[in-house]
Amino acid sequence: MDALDVARWQFGVTTVYHFLFVPLTIGLSVLVAILQTLWHRTGNERYLKLTKFYGKLFLINFAMGVVTGIVQEFQFGMNWSDYSRFVGDIFGAPLAIEALVAFFLESTFIGLWIFGWDRLPKRLHLASIWAAAIGTNLSAYFILAANSFMQNPVGYTINPETGRAELTDFVAVLTNKVALITFPHTLAGSFLVAGSLVVTVGLWHVMRNRDSADTSAYRFATTFGAWVVMVSTALVLITGDIQGKIMTQVQPMKMAAAEGLYTTESPASFSVLTIGSLDGSREIFALKIPYLLSYLGTGDPDGTVQGINDLQAQYASQYGAGSYTPIIPVTYWSFRFMIGFGLAAAAIALLVLWAQRKGRTPTSRWLLRAGLILPVLPLLANSFGWIFTEMGRQPWIVFGEMLTRDGVSRSVSLAEVLTSFTAFTLIYAALAVIEFKLLVRYAKAGVPDLTPAPEPDDTDDDAERPLAFAY
Repeated sequence: MDALDVARWQFGVTTVYHFLFVPLTIGLSVLVAILQTLWHRTGNERYLKLTKFYGKLFLINFAMGVVTGIVQEFQFGMNWSDYSRFVGDIFGAPLAIEALVAFFLESTFIGLWIFGWDRLPKRLHLASIWAAAIGTNLSAYFILAANSFMQNPVGYTINPETGRAELTDFVAVLTNKVALITFPHTLAGSFLVAGSLVVTVGLWHVMRNRDSADTSAYRFATTFGAWVVMVSTALVLITGDIQGKIMTQVQPMKMAAAEGLYTTESPASFSVLTIGSLDGSREIFALKIPYLLSYLGTGDPDGTVQGINDLQAQYASQYGAGSYTPIIPVTYWSFRFMIGFGLAAAAIALLVLWAQRKGRTPTSRWLLRAGLILPVLPLLANSFGWIFTEMGRQPWIVFGEMLTRDGVSRSVSLAEVLTSFTAFTLIYAALAVIEFKLLVRYAKAGVPDLTPAPEPDDTDDDAERPLAFAY
């Protein structure tokens, strides 16, 4: 084990942990804005209750996402300084815009939304949550544009004197075909997570508090969230199909690794299950669906999909001796876990819709148990999707231009990286417990009581009144 190994583990752990909060923040911001819009348009009090209820869960998650996201920025300079030096001219531009425009827009209007109840005009207050939601989604786009450069470098030139990548076309970076499809795919996955949380909380209250005066609000939330999950699943599949075809064009090794395809095939079959040799050089057993991989990769059932061994030989000839094959078991199984967990979430949402059809009240304990694990499934799908995306690019940190081993900080020792890795892991574990307890506590509390508080008696001594904060 050396500093490179630990630096990779640290970035992987902190990134996956941070991304547990990102999709929920992205999706829930829009869903809360939709609920408030429904209240603004109809005047129905249940929508106001749901807005404040899920808004509180959104704010808890947003705060935790901000805290964990800051660490990501520091790691570029601390553990990956050679990478930052090489790509900083390009990578810095979208990240700077994300911080100065999208994040500040998001934070400013969230503040107005939090403290603007009964202070701002209704329309202006509604506009503030929509502005915050737009800022959240803009943040995602600029970050994905930066990441997409690592997958498919465009709009740059290499300065032979400095050895750095220099920006030549910022529009090309923002319109990178990888970014253009990754963005809607990520948004669809985010709504899948947010919709699942809405379903879980609503279903729990519907089944545990059947005689509550707010049952109609919870029933609406459950149905609303379930439909969000179903529509999001369809969008994930559509955008994922397009993303797979683009991935085959720009990173054919990643597609081959996702399927455990060792030899070039035309037509190529989709592997449901593949067992390979220990050295990852050949296939031993496979259960396949004919023609499907060719269609997923090229759009043609008879299309040619390059194999791992052929691509390895090609890259060795093009870039020099060495292994250009990612860790096949990681890419193969993360790709399938991504799909499997996402489809499992959709199946549970469909069962919830069926259980609530025609005004029925769900009674199955198994459905309640499935509902309680529902938000975890799309979170796992998102996490495995990013593990596949980043691990499938290896050994490149910038595909075709810079190897991951060349991007690590040379002056940082193993002990230093190990110390920061241990510290971050312990802090993040503590934050995970806090986040979980806060979400569970406020989710169980239910929708707020909107009954106006009684007017204070003017004869009371102000000094004896307790201070209170109300959201």
